[in-house]
Amino acid sequence: MAERLAVYPGTFDPITNGHIDLVQRALKLFDRLIIAIGENPAKKPLFSLEERLYMVEKAVENFPCRNRIEVASFSGLLVDFAASRGAQAIIRGLRAVSDFEYEFQLALMNRRLNRQIDTVFLMPGFRWFFISSTIIKEAAQFGGDVSGLVPPIVEEKLREKFGHRR
Repeated sequence: MAERLAVYPGTFDPITNGHIDLVQRALKLFDRLIIAIGENPAKKPLFSLEERLYMVEKAVENFPCRNRIEVASFSGLLVDFAASRGAQAIIRGLRAVSDFEYEFQLALMNRRLNRQIDTVFLMPGFRWFFISSTIIKEAAQFGGDVSGLVPPIVEEKLREKFGHRR
């Protein structure tokens, strides 16, 4: 049987525990997962691509199934990246109904561009529904406690970025 490979794309600026939850869920369905950090020039991320790669690597380094995870960056069309890596699926997270319309449009466009790659929508655990990278950054910017919502490396890097001490 062929290996089932999926790509979980995102900006991951920064990665949250909601993202981590989706990684764990995706690994129950697929043999291998590529966490693909997008280089989107239209977005103005807080963290550089190198910082985001580092934080994602650190966030998954102690997973029992770490050998099934690859962390990579990509630019250009996601379906082209997924096809070049031999992926059969793209993982997308849905937190609320408001996410669905945009994600559905993306999935349809990706399907139009490459019919060989499916989109799989996953919902995070209930406790992560309310968090997003944007909300995390806003809370951290003003000294809010984001512990327990992001991996420890992210909490550390947010404090460094915004000049807050523990």
